[in-house]
Amino acid sequence: MGQLDGTGMKRLHREWRRRTEGRLALVLDNVANPFNVGSIVRTAAAERVDHVYLGGGTLPSHDKVNKTALGTARYLTWTEFESGVPAVEAARADGYQIVAIELTDTAQPLHDVSMETDVALVIGHEDRGCTPATLAVCDAVGFIPQLGKVGSLNVAAATAIAIYETRRRSWSGS
Repeated sequence: MGQLDGTGMKRLHREWRRRTEGRLALVLDNVANPFNVGSIVRTAAAERVDHVYLGGGTLPSHDKVNKTALGTARYLTWTEFESGVPAVEAARADGYQIVAIELTDTAQPLHDVSMETDVALVIGHEDRGCTPATLAVCDAVGFIPQLGKVGSLNVAAATAIAIYETRRRSWSGS
């Protein structure tokens, strides 16, 4: 067993791109910490997020974002909005089903949320989560089940898990 060289990696990634159906977008509802945004940008670029709708917060062009994202923001497109609600409305107008990732009393485990082919995941502020106004305009709310004594995940880690779960569904047909 050996690590893949550049050509091997390109072949592997090309095969997974062929197997992936549907569009995936992110709505960042006032995600503020540039290092979190940078980590989200890097994951989004790696998993072919089609567009990022920014509802306030830190821009992907911020210097500290680029430091963490290692320049991968150039692979993404984004649109800026004053807040999460117009960002969600724009994603919906572009044909996305809107699924917030949040801990609420009505949220379902993310793996049980019914998702269409084209999904926009809504990610909230590091401490406050999604605003109530943004949650009110979402189609569904999912949470990531946790087993330990810590009650929540870092926003960048939660985003990576949610992106992967959404992509996994197109690969497995579920």
